[in-house]
Amino acid sequence: MKYRSRRLLAVLASLVLVAVFVFTNPASYEAIFTKIENLGAEFATAEDAGGGESFSAGAVSEGNENARKATEVLEFLEVKGRAPKTGYSREEFYNGWPSVDGCSLRQRILKREFGESAVLDGCNVVAGEFDEPYTGEHMKFSSREEVSKVQIDHVVALSDAWQKGAQYMDKSVRYEIATDPLNLLAVDGPANMQKSDGDAATWLPSNKKFRCQYVARQVSVKYKYSLWVTSAEKEAISRVLQNCPNERIIGN
Repeated sequence: MKYRSRRLLAVLASLVLVAVFVFTNPASYEAIFTKIENLGAEFATAEDAGGGESFSAGAVSEGNENARKATEVLEFLEVKGRAPKTGYSREEFYNGWPSVDGCSLRQRILKREFGESAVLDGCNVVAGEFDEPYTGEHMKFSSREEVSKVQIDHVVALSDAWQKGAQYMDKSVRYEIATDPLNLLAVDGPANMQKSDGDAATWLPSNKKFRCQYVARQVSVKYKYSLWVTSAEKEAISRVLQNCPNERIIGN
């Protein structure tokens, strides 16, 4: 009985220490728990962990019959004008790619998109190929230098998120927006530079076959994080979805 009592006291003392550490080190809480809750499951692919959800560019949303239609979810998004961009910087969301199970999130996204073709040197993808979503081109890479030219795009640009609600959110939520695999795609560098921080009203992929999933993914991210859309943006998304009324949201 005394042994059990001592064990109980030890457990309670440990919990108190953890609570004190979290309270005095909020950044540690943010990094550790965001990683566990928001990143781990997304990378549990059939290859890595025997199942799980894929947020890759090739994850056709019609495959999930239980997901709601993007047209329906779009109606839940608040419609408002842009807030001022004042105070925006990427550091308001995150400062560099975090580590996921010992590997950079950038390398995780590259591996996700390259799939079985990915050639790894430790954590780094040094060769492979994939169907680039924004241009529709099939791209092959034979060296780490070539792979380095692939950019990881925030489908909902961080500046756009900032002007549509994120600036009023806790920094831990902004961190999730910036590092959520749902909001990340490996894409062609020039296409990504052309997109810049545009929303659907100002930029759409030249690959018309991907536009339905592209706007559905934006709806998915904005719904997940309670970001709003402008009236022009909503109209642009609606026009795209007219061509694919059964397109489903992704990851929700």
